[in-house]
Amino acid sequence: QGQLDVSGGGLVQAGGSLRLSCAASGRNISDYNMAWYRQAPGKECEIVASISWSGANINYATYSVKHRFTIIRDNDKNTLYLQMNSLEPEDTAMYYCNSDQHSGAYYFDWGPGTQVTVSS
Repeated sequence: QGQLDVSGGGLVQAGGSLRLSCAASGRNISDYNMAWYRQAPGKECEIVASISWSGANINYATYSVKHRFTIIRDNDKNTLYLQMNSLEPEDTAMYYCNSDQHSGAYYFDWGPGTQVTVSS
């Protein structure tokens, strides 16, 4: 299994921005479709956005996320990013990255994630 180091979370006011980074080791993300996930308190983990191995295909889970977040991958740096703009309190969650669940398996160990807290 590969390892993932997620960073970039924090406390931000509604309307603010954050850029999350997911640095991989042990495996090359270029071999996988990748995704960002989040889990809010008391809720199940949900996929936020996914990106194919080449970057050609991108999907966002909701209309709201699609128009505020951008998933980016840099295979040369073995790093996945999530640019989050116009943050809302509803975005408050622990954020994780891993291979896309639709690939049939998770190919990286789940790291501790990064906390995003959006205040109103």
